[in-house]
Amino acid sequence: MILEQAVLDIIPGEEANFERAFSEAKSIIASMPGFESLALDRCIEQPTRYLLLVEWERLEDHTEGFRGSPEYEMWRALLHHFYDPFPVVEHYEPVFVAP
Repeated sequence: MILEQAVLDIIPGEEANFERAFSEAKSIIASMPGFESLALDRCIEQPTRYLLLVEWERLEDHTEGFRGSPEYEMWRALLHHFYDPFPVVEHYEPVFVAP
């Protein structure tokens, strides 16, 4: 399992619009091969900041499969105009897991 992590800073005042767009966009990513799960959390201290966590079977499912797909273009059209600045996306692999 690979964990994709992105901190999403949203243009102030656009939080509700972003959440509506994300509600639509989540089905796009969830339909992709290798997708396992997704969580979007809003920061309490900085309400224009969100944390996106997506679990993939393999790194390539995200970096090649999703990002190289026509579905990614739909995702991008729905969401990318809300970001300021554009997020850095990183990938993690498990080291320790506790129940």
